[in-house]
Amino acid sequence: MSAGIIYEESVSYVEENLMKPLSVKQEEIIKEETLDFQENQKEPENSELSHGSVQKNDPYLDMLVHSEFTNSDPYGSELPQIQTVHIRRKTFQCPESEKCFSTNASLGIHRRVHIEEKMFACSACGKCFRLKGNLTVHERIHTGEKPFACSECGKCFISKGNLTIHERVHTGEKPFSCSECGKCFILMGQLTVHERIHTGEKPFSCSECGKCFISKNKLTEHERIHTGEKPMQCSECGKCFITKRELTVHERIHTGEKPFACSECEKCFTTKSNLSEHKKIHTGEKPFACSECEKCFSKKSNLTIHERIHTGENPFACSECEKCFRRKDKLTTHERIHTGEKLFACSECEKCFGSKHNLTAHERIHTGEKLFACSECEKCYRSKQNLTVHERIHSSIHSH
Repeated sequence: MSAGIIYEESVSYVEENLMKPLSVKQEEIIKEETLDFQENQKEPENSELSHGSVQKNDPYLDMLVHSEFTNSDPYGSELPQIQTVHIRRKTFQCPESEKCFSTNASLGIHRRVHIEEKMFACSACGKCFRLKGNLTVHERIHTGEKPFACSECGKCFISKGNLTIHERVHTGEKPFSCSECGKCFILMGQLTVHERIHTGEKPFSCSECGKCFISKNKLTEHERIHTGEKPMQCSECGKCFITKRELTVHERIHTGEKPFACSECEKCFTTKSNLSEHKKIHTGEKPFACSECEKCFSKKSNLTIHERIHTGENPFACSECEKCFRRKDKLTTHERIHTGEKLFACSECEKCFGSKHNLTAHERIHTGEKLFACSECEKCYRSKQNLTVHERIHSSIHSH
């Protein structure tokens, strides 16, 4: 057999076997032999290998396997040749996903994803994890340990990853950008949910009513409508809410916090949506028009209430006398007649009223304020009702 044939077969054998994942024992042998080789071989400083150079400081990044092949020629002389094979960083390939790894141990950890092996169990709740590091972070939920503190505000977190995400609040960094509208987000998960607005995808479906949502969180909140669950409780008054967001807004009643200020008149509001509605007063915007009389409103809810004038619908009935109302707040005020509850007290004379509206009208007695002026004679009144009665005098005179 010629030297060329032997050489080709040997190289083919080496390349074929290099693509197979090595056992832990084989890894250890190769590492030891590589270190021994580097110590024993004293090469000139400027010498170069034809297929790559040895990185002396880190034998784990690139390994060189040196195979000596003895080739015979027709005359019986032996021709020793050194074949240098360069092993790339990621030699161990997952047969399921074809993903490559630099060590057999890393491949082993990765393959747990496919076989759903979770070796590390929490002693407190029994939840299992593939990685020891994930279990360690999880256990801090039970211990309350939060070793990672924000240098800006001192807030602490159970993992370095959570701290990194939080720090973006202070830096303003939003590394995840929507390719459709350019909106940026702190978390990749937030971007993924946002992109569903553009695609129309709603992968989370309610098993009760079939309504679909763009995120699991939105579905969870919705399902509480069916279950009646209200897990968010106010520490001040004990009132419960379906969502954390609703609780946060409610708590501002107790704290007096109104973080949303109008840039035009500096009036403040407890929610962003209330501020947006208020701004329409300044812009004059009334995008919601009645299909019956074309009267326009700044809020959709106000249009809905108004449309009940045309339909005659009064969906809110009193449980005591069965009187019905177009609006929930009108029913609430009415019910105080039966209960005798008078929540609104005058600061001047301490007289109490069942509605805020009635208190406001009463307070004008003390202030002398008369907001409602007659267009005919300019006589003024404290209430709209009194003005309406007065205007009938003029209308009767004109009719005669």
